[in-house]
This record gives sequence, structure tokens and C-alpha cells, in this order.
Amino acid sequence: MKRFSKLALTATCVATLSGAAFFSLTTRELAAEESVNFCLLQSAFAEEFDDLSVASREIGDKRWIAHTPWNGDFGDAVFTDPGDAFPFTVKDGILSITAKKDESGQWRSGLIASADAQNKGFAAQYGYFEARAKLPDGPGVWPAFWLATSAPPGWTEPSIEVDVIEYYGHARDGYYSVLHVWHQGRSDPKTNLTKVPPGSLSDDFHTYGVQVDPKFITFYLDRRPIWRVDTPASHKNPLLLMANLALGSGWPIDKTPDPSVMLIDYIHAYTFKPLPEQQSCPGDKVDIGAARPTVSE
Repeated sequence: MKRFSKLALTATCVATLSGAAFFSLTTRELAAEESVNFCLLQSAFAEEFDDLSVASREIGDKRWIAHTPWNGDFGDAVFTDPGDAFPFTVKDGILSITAKKDESGQWRSGLIASADAQNKGFAAQYGYFEARAKLPDGPGVWPAFWLATSAPPGWTEPSIEVDVIEYYGHARDGYYSVLHVWHQGRSDPKTNLTKVPPGSLSDDFHTYGVQVDPKFITFYLDRRPIWRVDTPASHKNPLLLMANLALGSGWPIDKTPDPSVMLIDYIHAYTFKPLPEQQSCPGDKVDIGAARPTVSE
């Protein structure tokens, strides 16, 4: 995750979404697409949050850990191990991630990641990845759903990060999608700003998705395409899933509601079917060639 300066935020590709349909596009090519083509896909990971399955840093028999695998926590709230009803709770199939101040006045919140530092857990190089979430309202909140490279030990080549949604609570009329290619601690991000009716992402649940294939990375809001970039040649490893409620990112948190809560209905991941099984599907087929296998242990 990376904070953008106010100047950088003005230099993005912008897609404007208005009305109840939440549908607009940035290119003629995307405009021809109807929605996610699930005929090409098969379920690989389905978190319905019927129970809470979060470990601290080693995933073990759980489905998530509570920190980034590389110990790179960020923001102005401390990501906290699961405890007694904080920062994670599950009720009626909904995960709540709560940010609040502790007795000392320190903000604390939560992050979930689907694989740990030993590459145990779930990750996939190619597929479609989606979360259905309702975002917190208020200045200072910084919720996100994102993917990052789950690299083998000793990996020194560039790796990618795909921020499906980064939402800044002071800017209630839009959110950012970002592609990073990280190398030696540096990234030159490509960004897209999706404009929405003010407050709409906190008023109701919406789906935030991304399809990663050997040619393109395509971003979706409510399963409608909003932005597309070329898949970097440096994308050579599986991607793990993450969701979090961070605070700040350089923006003030003195007026952030205490508590603030991010709600997640589900997080799903799909991989592409073998090419022969795609032949009866409409539209273009996706050949992932010699992709690294999905990690799921």
C-alpha cells in the first residue's frame, strides 16, 4: 500500500460512475464487455465468513493471518492480533474489522492476509478475485482490498501489487485502483480514480473485483469493468489476498469516528479452467500457459 500525494491524485485515469447502475467505462474496448465471464472460471477459494479463522503470523490450520507476510504493516492504526471480539468479529456471515482507540489512546485495527511468510495458505497467479464489502464513513479511514506477490524464499526480482480498491474517507465520491511493480523498495504506480455518488460506498455493499490474466489486469466494480492495464512481464508468482481497515495514509485522523467498522460479506477467488473446458464459453478464451500453480496448503 502506498500513499499518494495530492498532486499525484490529480494525475490519474478517471472513470465516472453515476446513478444506481454504477456503470461507466474508460475505453471503447471495455464498453463492449458485459461483465465477469464466470464460464471461464472455477472456484479456488471461497471465504463466506461463517466463522472466524484468523491466526497471528503463521497460518497453520487457519485461513488468514493478521499481518502482512513480510512484516510490513502500515498506517496510523496498529494491526492487532485477533482477540476477544476485536479487531475481528463474525456475525450472520459478515466479517467486521473495527478500528478504535485503546486505553492509551493508540488506534488499533485489523488486516487479513491469505498466506504467510512461508507461502502457506492461498495464492494464485491468475484468476478473478472479488470482495463484497461495505466501507466505513468518515475522514481518516483507509480501507482496502488488494493482492500482492507471494514470492518464494530469496526472490529478488520485481514483484507486483494490485490494489483493487483504496478508499480515503475524506473523499467520499471516489476510490483508487492501483498497480505497483515493486523492485528494491521502489514503485512507479499506475492509478485509476473511479468516481461514485458521494457516500454510496458506505451506504451499501458493493463488489470490488479484479481479473488477472497473462495479457491484462482488469478492474471491476459490481462486476462491471472500469479499468484495464497490461499485465507486467515481471508477474511470475502467485498473488495472495488481503483486506484491511487502515487509518491515515498521511491524511488527518483527528476527526476519524471512534469506532470505525469495515464490513466484508465474502472474499472469493477463481482460477481459469483448463483451455479445453473453456471452448463452450462465450468470448475470448484465456490460456495461462505455464503459470505457477495455485498455492493452497
